[in-house]
Amino acid sequence: MKLLEGRVALVTGAGGGIGRDFALAFGAAGAAVVVNDIGTSVHGEGSDAGPAEKVANEIRATGGKALANTESVADWESANRIVQSALDAFGRIDVVVNNAGILRDRFFFNMSVEEWRAVIDVHLNGAFYVSRAAAPHFRSQQSGCYVHMTSTSGLVGNLGQANYSAAKLGIVGLSKSIALDMQRYHVRSNCIAPFAYSRMIGSIPTETADQQARVEKLKSMETAKIAPLAVFLASGEAKDVSGQIFAVRANELFLMSQNRPLRSVHRAGGWTPASIAAHGMPALRAGFYPLERSQDVFSWDPV
Repeated sequence: MKLLEGRVALVTGAGGGIGRDFALAFGAAGAAVVVNDIGTSVHGEGSDAGPAEKVANEIRATGGKALANTESVADWESANRIVQSALDAFGRIDVVVNNAGILRDRFFFNMSVEEWRAVIDVHLNGAFYVSRAAAPHFRSQQSGCYVHMTSTSGLVGNLGQANYSAAKLGIVGLSKSIALDMQRYHVRSNCIAPFAYSRMIGSIPTETADQQARVEKLKSMETAKIAPLAVFLASGEAKDVSGQIFAVRANELFLMSQNRPLRSVHRAGGWTPASIAAHGMPALRAGFYPLERSQDVFSWDPV
């Protein structure tokens, strides 16, 4: 048997890039795949049924089972229709991959409310809507798996991406809550932070030498390198893996840290602003994180 034989996987944003590679890998592993993609631009504009149908055809051409779906994840009713399409076509749903996303990059002091809402709606609200729509089915069948795409832009930081960073870090909190709340039903939830050159990454400005160097480095990282981890997480081989954050960068696989206390300081009788300045903050300062971006932390060339 193939690793995902008999399972049904829903992959959002699967019309291209990382999502397409996920859908193809799930199909090759034996899963029936719902290929969801509204077919917008990287900024969330327009719609096109072509990308989702093309990927579904690629899976079917190799003997797999696939259904194209062009509903939006950013709306509660349409998210429910996406999940229902899996049930109607294949009779069940076993895996949800929350990959759909858009970018509206702009420095925080220039970011509009619309740019903020658009990115939050697709990434964070979309992940919640689709996950929540699948939850009753996972609960009733006492099994299921969520794979959510996060980003080091949220885990570490990046310039000009307050909306995207907030959404991606919010997804980490969502995933952990799902893992805790649904553990009793044998449902797992994990995050992947991908490093790969995709359509979204291709929209990064290349006006400065630093930006150009970053994009050239990203071009060496293939989107297909991310898919094996997603297939593993969706399989029975990962039955004891939940609530974790992974990152994949070319041939490197990382387990990312989660927030825990680093240092502590105690003062009998409590603190005042003055004693915090004189004693508390100097004692904690050695544990401060520098104001770094993702590329500062992952500063070496991909392996």
